[in-house]
Amino acid sequence: MGKRPITRLTNGFSKIIENRPYAVALYLRHFDLATVHGTLRVTPAMEAGVSDHV
Repeated sequence: MGKRPITRLTNGFSKIIENRPYAVALYLRHFDLATVHGTLRVTPAMEAGVSDHV
């Protein structure tokens, strides 16, 4: 569902074109900070000391 607001296949889709960049930005921030890294075995936020849990 993370990338789905870009398409019309979900209930999270907004028809307002101005909201699409915000949906992409939220997805990218979540992916960049909260997704467990394959090599590090922790999230990048945990590695940077921003958070102590997933």
